Amino acid sequence: MTSPTTASQEELKANKVPLGWRDQCSALLIPLNVCRKDKFYMPWECEHERHTYEKCQYDDYIRRMKALSKQKLAAAEEAAE
Repeated sequence: MTSPTTASQEELKANKVPLGWRDQCSALLIPLNVCRKDKFYMPWECEHERHTYEKCQYDDYIRRMKALSKQKLAAAEEAAE
């Protein structure tokens, strides 16, 4: 299943995204990095792209923490039986 915020491996390779940054929000990182490079890394120039990317990262973190808490609850219930 591909998310609209996940770039393909070919896109990531073409844009030289490091392996550590190839996550669920990788498709949003590519335009952010392009904007940063074009605007000489001036922080006020790419605010919209950065905000969109950081929101995606936060939502992904919350999703993973919810999944982890469900997994821990299921393990605790299984251990109690």
